[in-house]
Amino acid sequence: MTSPESASPSRPAKAAGFALLGVAAVALVIGVISLFGGGSEDTPPAAEGTSTAPPAQTTTVVSEQPPASTPSSAPPATTTASPTVPATTTPPPPVTQPGATKAPVRVYNNSTITGLASKASDEVRGNGWTVAETGNYSGGTIPTTTVYFRPGTEEEASAKELAAALRARVEPRFDGIQSAAAGIILIVTNDYQGPAKNK
Repeated sequence: MTSPESASPSRPAKAAGFALLGVAAVALVIGVISLFGGGSEDTPPAAEGTSTAPPAQTTTVVSEQPPASTPSSAPPATTTASPTVPATTTPPPPVTQPGATKAPVRVYNNSTITGLASKASDEVRGNGWTVAETGNYSGGTIPTTTVYFRPGTEEEASAKELAAALRARVEPRFDGIQSAAAGIILIVTNDYQGPAKNK
């Protein structure tokens, strides 16, 4: 007699458990469908960045048109083209401004080649600089052709530009030429190459 009494209360519990499992299974199926079904509806939100997407989601007839390739390709061309043009016009002005003023240059020969300072002076003038003086440097041996400038002055930018044109090294002035007159100092040595040939 005890077994029928214990069996009857367990039947409703089992039924309730199966009902909960059924509800969970239905919820799982709905979740999977909405996950994969939502992927196709996620395409209009990509067009949501444009102004035509919100009406497309409101009306079901309009929502069929945004997936077409024509409306989605047209708004990016109009919206994106105007911001791109101003972005490209901004960089060029700063590039053209540096190197406007060129400091005068003093050219000194520190090589065993006679007349090298005179030759270098002609090439310096040919590149747009004014040569203030030409002579020999006998205060020591300079290891390589170098353009010297006074740190903290406008000479630095001009010296770097000249060094690039002549394929020479550029450095701040050293103690031996620190008190020399204002301007760039070019000391040419046996390795002087001059400007690159444009051929």
